[in-house]
Amino acid sequence: MPFDLNSPETPRRRFGPIPVRLLVPNVITLLAICAGLTAIRLSTEGRMELAVAAIVFAAVLDGIDGRVARMIKGQSKFGAELDSLADFVNFGVAPGLILYFWQLHDLNNVGWIAAMVFAISGGLRLARFNATMDDPNKPAFAANFFTGVPAPAGAITVLLPVYMGFLGAPTPPAVLTALYTLLIAFLMVSRLPVFSGKAVRLRVAPEMVLPVFVSVVLFVALLIGYPWHILSACSVLYLLSLPVGWRSYRDHQRNAAAAQKTKGGGGPSQKPTLVVNDPTPHDDDRPARLN
Repeated sequence: MPFDLNSPETPRRRFGPIPVRLLVPNVITLLAICAGLTAIRLSTEGRMELAVAAIVFAAVLDGIDGRVARMIKGQSKFGAELDSLADFVNFGVAPGLILYFWQLHDLNNVGWIAAMVFAISGGLRLARFNATMDDPNKPAFAANFFTGVPAPAGAITVLLPVYMGFLGAPTPPAVLTALYTLLIAFLMVSRLPVFSGKAVRLRVAPEMVLPVFVSVVLFVALLIGYPWHILSACSVLYLLSLPVGWRSYRDHQRNAAAAQKTKGGGGPSQKPTLVVNDPTPHDDDRPARLN
């Protein structure tokens, strides 16, 4: 029997067509997940350089998908949840396994615990970010800071011993690598304010367009030609910048407190006078009219 479209019992489509602009950021996120999963496979096969390159590629895609979504107005709740899951896989699980298969397996259970703690810290960091993203009690300046080291930066930074090994530096003891992994995991779940760079102006003056283009091309060329040198230098500089972000947050916090004190302490306080307007005469025993 054919369906009667006018019948109330005929099943109807619950969802309308989805615009392509909503799919593009999610496709980029899925590509990042593929890169993270491929990094895990490459690390199990001992191809560590390609595994680390896959993590860096996933970090680049993670930085692109959100900006593309805002540019084409393709933000969605589904995309936000998918991005969090991708970050946990790419910047929590994958770097921990790379470190384990690279050196931490020499410590047996201790090395596995260090890798597992790093992965769990990445998941906790992302869960806290999602839970506090819409906190109304945050001060205005707090939008320019992350709480703890973000997951992509933690993943790139925790692989510093691997970069140094690729450069031919002496391999550090496995215990030192495990302690360094736990340190980065602690920084991820800590309350340390980290400068996010959101306050940096995204508009470029006309006379600076060409220099910016040249700088970006130069950086990409150096990253391709000397990847381990650039990643090592960026990791060290990022760790050294953490105290600067903390100091900047304290300065903003101190200025906000001083401004609040100045705003609340301007002039002597006067107690408000309570004025009661009672239109009913006191000698009238009738009840007042209800409005």
